[in-house]
Amino acid sequence: MPHPYVLLSAAVSLDGRLDDTGPERLLLSGPADFDRVDEVRAGSDAILVGAGTLRADNPRLLVNSAERRAARVAAGKPAYPLKVTVSGTGDLDPTANFWSTGGEKVVYTTDEGAVTAGQALHGLGVDVVPVGPGLDWRAVLTHLHDVRGVRRLMVEGGGRVHTQLLQQGLADELQLALAPLVVGQPHAPKLFGDGEYPGGPRSRLRLVETRPVGDVVLMRYVPTAPGAGPVPSAADHRWLALACELAAECPPSETAFSVGAVVVAADGTELARGYSRESDPVAHAEEAALAKIAPDDPRLPAATVYSSLEPCARRASRPAPCARLILDAGVRRVVTAWREPDTFVAAADGNGLLAAEGADVVVLPEHESAAKAPNRHLNQG
Repeated sequence: MPHPYVLLSAAVSLDGRLDDTGPERLLLSGPADFDRVDEVRAGSDAILVGAGTLRADNPRLLVNSAERRAARVAAGKPAYPLKVTVSGTGDLDPTANFWSTGGEKVVYTTDEGAVTAGQALHGLGVDVVPVGPGLDWRAVLTHLHDVRGVRRLMVEGGGRVHTQLLQQGLADELQLALAPLVVGQPHAPKLFGDGEYPGGPRSRLRLVETRPVGDVVLMRYVPTAPGAGPVPSAADHRWLALACELAAECPPSETAFSVGAVVVAADGTELARGYSRESDPVAHAEEAALAKIAPDDPRLPAATVYSSLEPCARRASRPAPCARLILDAGVRRVVTAWREPDTFVAAADGNGLLAAEGADVVVLPEHESAAKAPNRHLNQG
């Protein structure tokens, strides 16, 4: 299901701590970075923090700039983004600043926690949404997208929430403000907890921006590791978007689709990319990409192929269709945006061929329009 764009935002010390162990909150950022965060909040549809952060910091989570609030209203939005918290138990303090400031609020909790939260927050106009017997982040994000219309979600902590979203492959971006100090306390809260993360310990996030903001350094990262099995990750969307962009590089044809493809290792390393007719007039995108990788590359069995169009199951120009080439290469995971229409081949079912031989096939229809764009001149069915 479609999810909002999830941005994790935090200020951290040089040793990766969110705070110290003292009774007062440690302010890691300065005025310039606080203003930057205010700008990011103003550009978001919703701001989320965990219940632990509500108890520890008692935040208000407001857009403080009157000019930014006015700009939101002028754009047809409420002055303040939706405020969101998650709580497994529903044990929430009704006197916290979170409830008495800003605009609309919503609590996501368990079926059991909804009873507790409903009683605690009665009369405050808070929407309490149960998502099942346990806290299910995908259910939370789907509800925010489909019911609340949230397209951009800013997550401001705490460490447990950041950890869960990153571990589950649901974070689209990390914005970290690195403060010039060392906390040094072993029990001080960390930005990320221990456990398994997508791609394993060798997976590297991609740095997309770094700049000074006052005396801190802002670093923006995006995850690169593909999802696992049939479950999509935020990185899957990014790689598939790249495949759709590659399709626009294809020499136009009246007899074949324009398709882009990228092959990515489990740790997020790009192995190859290609597009239709890149190497010769009848080359397909997946074929062009796989041809650039050594057949015995040990990373192929755990790799993911991203293709803007469903890999072909039948073709006249080559002995083997792309679905077969993918399987013969040992790849067992494919992410695509668009099922092949009957324009050139009736009842094409490359996804079915892949699935029948044990490959996981993930279709992300959110990218279908981008995949179709370079093929507007064709009867796409």
